[in-house]
Amino acid sequence: MKSKARAMVMGSFAGDALALGVHWIYDTWAIEMNFGRVERFVKPRQESYHAARELGDFTHYGDQALVLLESLADSRGFSQDDFAEKWKGLLGQYRGYLDKATKTTLENFALGKNPRESGSSSTELGGASRIAPLVFFFENDPEALVKTVRAQTAMTHHTPQVMDIAEFFARVAHGVLEGNGPVEVMKHVAEEFFGSSPLAELVDEGLDLAAQKSRNAILDLGQHCASDAAFPSSVQLIARYEKNLREGLIENVMAGGDSAARGLVVGMILGAHLGMESIPGEWMSEMREVEKINGLLNALESFRS
Repeated sequence: MKSKARAMVMGSFAGDALALGVHWIYDTWAIEMNFGRVERFVKPRQESYHAARELGDFTHYGDQALVLLESLADSRGFSQDDFAEKWKGLLGQYRGYLDKATKTTLENFALGKNPRESGSSSTELGGASRIAPLVFFFENDPEALVKTVRAQTAMTHHTPQVMDIAEFFARVAHGVLEGNGPVEVMKHVAEEFFGSSPLAELVDEGLDLAAQKSRNAILDLGQHCASDAAFPSSVQLIARYEKNLREGLIENVMAGGDSAARGLVVGMILGAHLGMESIPGEWMSEMREVEKINGLLNALESFRS
């Protein structure tokens, strides 16, 4: 179980790092022509949104997940205020791209708002995608897990849909760590906790397209950042590649658009299901923060719930 929980976190970070070099390129033909099949980490080009990043770095989504992991280790649990301070310390002087949700949240903090009222109205998946460290820490306390994933999401994305998606993926990851298959758990969580909400319909949309090639399915569902597209696209990838994390994360990148946010959640769920052996060794060796992440996970293991 411990190795699966660690693989869940590493799979999430790997999904973000693999997407970095071609993130937000929507033309799948251009990805294919300019980069080939993206099976290894790629250094972003100068025209990229992430030109300041290096090969093996994370996007701003992954960097926020790392700050969350650091906060958990330093606080020996989730402290909204500590996470907010560390988040502001990172993004307030960030050497990289800042999206609108981040800029709005920083502006709200500058106006004196606290972390419980600082969130933007963004509906993008990014706010719900950085939760793997919380699932790791609260693996044995699902009630606290749900509470904290919603709180961390609301700090930057204070919209019911994004908070529900964060809860959905947290419950799915928890169920997968208990030994259940991702598709089975996604169906159960959708019905049990979100049966009367539009989120359950989005889950069905993704599952219904599981037999299609992901590039085609995601073109149909939408490649963009908004949850109504990125969420069912993530569900489709998890379902289609339930037994193959490597292929799932590669095809996520080749589908274009907001592949980094999708990659964080797809890598999280498939890592929890398939374990460390499913993550290519070259990805682990090229991930620049891998030693830091391992050290933080070691610290968390000594006192997590």
